[in-house]
Amino acid sequence: MDKALIIGSSGGIGCAFVAELQAHGVAVEGLSRSADGLDLTDPGAAERVLGDVKGPFDLILVTSGALEIAGAAPEKSIKSVSAQAMMDQFAVNAVGPALVLRHAARLLPRDRRAVVAVLSARVGSIGDNRLGGWVSYRAAKAAVNQIVRTTAIELTRTHKQSICVSLHPGTVATAFTRKYLGRHPSVQPSEAAMNLINVIEGLTPEDTGQFFDWAGKAVPW
Repeated sequence: MDKALIIGSSGGIGCAFVAELQAHGVAVEGLSRSADGLDLTDPGAAERVLGDVKGPFDLILVTSGALEIAGAAPEKSIKSVSAQAMMDQFAVNAVGPALVLRHAARLLPRDRRAVVAVLSARVGSIGDNRLGGWVSYRAAKAAVNQIVRTTAIELTRTHKQSICVSLHPGTVATAFTRKYLGRHPSVQPSEAAMNLINVIEGLTPEDTGQFFDWAGKAVPW
């Protein structure tokens, strides 16, 4: 891996990925809303910023996302669903990554292995949902998993060695999760980044279109 593009590079886990990849000798280009104006909820702004990016990249990693938006906490049940909160979740966690993936074919090499990965969440797994709740966040993450799967199919037609996957980083101790850690075991961003870099390095083209956790185990759709 020589060159990587990190989307959401100013966030807790995005920043950790930048640091870990650079420590491995990878040339990293980072993009974020705060530093570069990459607002993935604004299609025009997203297109302007992403349109200026020049590849090819051996890794494109989308780390952007949000759990609580505009003060709307994850719902405890379907009775608490708000149309606006759900649309906000989809805008950030599903539509945003899709706007990045629109550029994947242009930014990936065709003559060698390359990886596109989107940070998803285990709670987006329909098959693994045994607790209910968190309706909007779950649905948005399930949607981004479908977007990744579809992108993987399309990329394979022109980029035979490409790998496009969803990744679950585990519970990472960042501002993103601070209010919701509770008694759940968590890891620091640097450890989460190292775990996922190990997973990414072990992927093959046969893995494209799948969903893996931080230990490299497949997560059910």
